[in-house]
Parts: sequence; structure tokens; C-alpha cells
Amino acid sequence: MYMSGLSAVQVYVPWNYHEPLPGVYDFAGDRDVEAFLDLAAELGLLVILRPGPYICAEWEMGGLPAWLLWKPDIVLRSSDPAYLAAVDSWLHVLLPKIKPRLYQNGGNIISVQVENEYGSYYACDYEYLRHLLGSFRALLGTEVLLFTTDSTRVEELRCGTLQGLYATIDFGPGSNVTEAFGAQRRVEPKGPLVNSEYYTGWLDYWGEAHASTSSARVARGLEDMLRLGASVNMYMFHGGTNFAYWSGADFKDQYKPVTTSYDYDAPLSEAGDPTEKLFAIRTVISKFQPLPVGPMPPATPKYAYGWVALQKYADLLDVLDVLCPSGPIQSQFPLTFEAIKQAHGFVVYRTQLPRDVLDPATLGAPPHSICDRGYVMLQQKYQGTLERDGQTTLRVTGKAGDTLDVLLENMGRISFGANVSDFKGLLGNLSLDSSPLSNWLVYPLAIDTAIQQGWPHAALPKSSSQGRAGPAFYTGTFETPGMAWDTFVKFPGWSKGQLWINGFNLGRYWPCRGPQQTLFVPGSVLHVGRPNNITVLELEGAPAAPFLLFLDRPLFNRTLSSSTEATE
Repeated sequence: MYMSGLSAVQVYVPWNYHEPLPGVYDFAGDRDVEAFLDLAAELGLLVILRPGPYICAEWEMGGLPAWLLWKPDIVLRSSDPAYLAAVDSWLHVLLPKIKPRLYQNGGNIISVQVENEYGSYYACDYEYLRHLLGSFRALLGTEVLLFTTDSTRVEELRCGTLQGLYATIDFGPGSNVTEAFGAQRRVEPKGPLVNSEYYTGWLDYWGEAHASTSSARVARGLEDMLRLGASVNMYMFHGGTNFAYWSGADFKDQYKPVTTSYDYDAPLSEAGDPTEKLFAIRTVISKFQPLPVGPMPPATPKYAYGWVALQKYADLLDVLDVLCPSGPIQSQFPLTFEAIKQAHGFVVYRTQLPRDVLDPATLGAPPHSICDRGYVMLQQKYQGTLERDGQTTLRVTGKAGDTLDVLLENMGRISFGANVSDFKGLLGNLSLDSSPLSNWLVYPLAIDTAIQQGWPHAALPKSSSQGRAGPAFYTGTFETPGMAWDTFVKFPGWSKGQLWINGFNLGRYWPCRGPQQTLFVPGSVLHVGRPNNITVLELEGAPAAPFLLFLDRPLFNRTLSSSTEATE
């Protein structure tokens, strides 16, 4: 960034990444905000901080913690007292860490954003914005520049701006720059022209084409803005990866989950490597100011570790004792993830068939009640998948007393728009030929906890069925040849699931839905001189010969190009 002529880095702080449970805070390791800010200062970069409390960012629930939904009627992003109380207690923890690093106090933070694109939210609650302004001022002082960001639409600028907060806008290449900044001028007659989010690319949704924006188009728009003397933040300059369960979702007529990769077709690739777009941007910047002297950092080395064989460890239903050590919760009807205080991942819902079903009967769910995918097993045999805004019925047969299990997967909470109160799990009751099923056992699964403690690699092997269908765990190991370089893992013949290496959750894979075909594996996750433990949770069906393939480049769109970037 610095070598490209940029003077500042703009960065989000996701509240839910740092307060996983009410009053429980985590600023260790890769969550160390202060270390990040200090590193930026060392490199000579100023910081524009975006602490939310809501950030969007295509991040799970827009950065809001799922535990807010433990109070089901809470009105998020509003002056609802329950919401404000949670926000205030968080800001009282976060902002004191920020204050000494403000520019006024000798630090490198030149401005702080309050909320994010609030004008696009239905509530239009000025009391809420005034409350935030008061809290930020009380905790950061009167001198720091506080600002808002909204689109150029009149209605959004009306609801998203407030006196005392400097109003900035966001727009992408192809917009009429003069018109866009005219919209900013109408609400902010004096002061710098600022595009707080200039879109260098776009996000990917599962099941849609890989998004890309041409370098020439991005460069042209940037030059138009710099000619006007505007300040520009490139969103994204580096997008990175939604590891684990952190990818969010949009709702545009239907639920649209975001891929694990957040490469964004950005100037720096998912792996942090310079692209052709970065050099095009650098050339534009060089017309307006001298670039730092010295070589550009090169791409990091990648390694194709090749094929790794896996073996089935156990069907998921055979290891519920390990994954849910506290045992199930009994309930007449299904409970949501939020009702049982499960934020992410998976929950098993179990009941029994109330009668013999000799002719196929319809197992069905009410509309919008499968959030987000339900993998159905009858007597431990996989029957098929129910899906939000997709297939919501299956035909089943069985005997009275047969065990019916539904493994529910949270694919990421909606991060933008009116639907951010996105409850997960079985939101309504399943029925058999329209008669509701009851007497459920609900198993919240702590899969990550088990894997971080060494399971299943440290456990005795399970004698499991050799069947490949339905949710099951697969394990394998591989060694690195003396160095741990970044790599990309492909899933030939696999359906959908989650991958861990050495206990680190690398995120969701779903090659048949695409466009993303590989998961990025940072070298920092890998061991040198001892085996690397792979754990895969496959949800629908593994290939007959379960292998993973480690490559030295990503595949974003089911095509392998000869360059280091996968092409459209």
C-alpha cells in the first residue's frame, strides 16, 4: 500500500469478532487491534478507523454480535434501549484503546467513522445517530474528525447524515464523478471531497459468476477524482478471506450467502499479492504525487503440495457425544440457534417418526423456516437437503419410532438492509404430510472446540460405515518440504462442507455451487517438520476416493488460467 503511493489505510473493527459473548472480550493474536494500528504507524501509514458498531463489509451480521438476538424483539441499529446499552458497553471497551492513537494525541488515526451507510437502513433514527455522536465524543474527545459514509442518493444522505458528523459518500467506477460529489456538496457545502468507498471490484455470492472490474475502468475513475482534488479510499485495496464462519449474506429477493474468498478482484489479491490493477492504480497516483522510492514487495511464494489422500473418520451422527458433550436440549418444538445461544456453525435437531410411513409422505417446512440448509437423515441414512429459498420438502418412508435427524447449517447472517435480524436454525416446525412433528432433542455442536483440542486426530479411529453420503468427517495428513508456503486447496468430487488444517477453520467449500473452487491456506497455518492435520466435514457426499489437491494458484471461476490469477 505504502509503495503504491497510498497515505492511509482504512480498516473496520468487527464488534462480533472481539465480543463473542456479552462482556467477554478477545483482542489476542489476529484480533489485536492495537498491534495492527502500531504496525500501520511503523510503515508510515495513517489510519481511518471504522469501528461501527455496524460495519456491513459482507461480514457475518454486519459485525453485530449474534447474541444481540437473544432478545428476539430487539430493534438493531436504533435507539432501542437494549441495543444502545450493548453498544455503549462495547464502545467503553474499544474506544479507550483508540484514544491514545488519535492524531491529536500523537498517533496515526486521522478520522473515525460513526456507523456505516446508515441512510440505507429503514429505521432513519436520528436519536440513534445523536446517541452515537455523544458516545464517540465523550470517549474520544472533541478534536477527532468523526464522519459518516452513505451512497449518493438523496434519501440515504438525508437519513445517514447528522450535524457534527462530516458527511462523505461512496460510489464505484463508471459513476459520474462531478454528479456524485455534487450530492456530497448538497449536504456538506465546505471541506474535502471524499469517496469513502471507491469499488475496485465486487464480492462473490455462492452460485453466481465471479465478479471482476477492469483495471482500466478503475484507473480512469480514480484519475477523474484525483483531478478534482478529492480524497479516495479504495474498497477493497485488499479483501482477503472470510475464514471460519465470518462471511455474511445479502438479501435481494432471496437469501444470497457470500463466498469464503473475499478476493474482491482487488488490487492486492486474496493472498496479498500485487495484481495488474495495483500497477494501473500506482501509475495514476504517480501523475499527482511522487511515489516512494524503492522496489515493490513481490508476491509471496506459493507451493503446490499436490494430492493428499483422506479417509473417513466417522459419520457426524456417530460422534454427537464428542461434539455436544453437555447433551441435547429437550423441547416440544424446534429452538433457534439464538434460543440455545449458538452463534455459528451447526445444530442437530432430532425427533422420531410418530407413525408408520409405508407410502412416501412429505416432510416439509413452512416458508422461510430453514435457516439456512438442513441435511436430513432417517435412521442415519441421508435423505437429501432442505434449503432456505430453495427446496423445502422431501419424500420419506419409515416406521413409527424411526429416528429423524436434521443437521442445520448457518451459512452466515445477512449483513446489509432491513433483514439483519437474521435468526438461524429451524424457525418453524417440520411436519409430516402437514401434521407437525414434536418432542425434539436439540444438539448444539461445538465442532471447532473439539477440533482445536486435537480431535479427531488424537482420538481412537471409529469403525464407521463406508458409505459416502451424508454428513461425515474425513481426516488426513501431509508434510511440507522444509518450508511452509501459502497454498490453495481444491476439492475434486466433494460436495459441500468445512475445512480445518491444524485446528484452523479455513472456511466453507462448495465447488458444485461455485464460483469459488479453492480455499486459500496461509503458510502461517502450516507446520514444518511435523505432519499437518486435515479435517473435513463433508455435508452431502464425498467422492469414492477422497483426495484433496493443493495448488499454487486460486480457482475462482471453475477455470484454470496460465497466469497467477484465475480468470473469468
